[in-house]
Amino acid sequence: MRAYALQDRGFDTVDANLALGFRDDERDYSVAAHMLASLNIGSIHLMTNNPNKIRQLEQLGTKVSGRIPLVIPASEFNRFYLETKATRSGHLIEFEGKAHLPEQDDPIIVEGTS
Repeated sequence: MRAYALQDRGFDTVDANLALGFRDDERDYSVAAHMLASLNIGSIHLMTNNPNKIRQLEQLGTKVSGRIPLVIPASEFNRFYLETKATRSGHLIEFEGKAHLPEQDDPIIVEGTS
């Protein structure tokens, strides 16, 4: 909530977190990697725009065999946030991209299950 208050005062999402003594992104993917390993899932196609998430999962032993981009149309309300994610955090965001990707409708497939 304090980060949102700073954003309301003009800080971008990265600077708000840093001003509060946090890293840019405090998320930890070790539990997710452990769950995937426990389920014997050999590889995943990850829906993300965050290359750091892919790197962290791979460092934790999860094979990321593909990335499905999250297509988020920019609006007057979220453009600054999305641009900050792209320029400051390296997120792979296509601002003038397709409104919807067909593969986002694909069913979830887990090998070895029916």
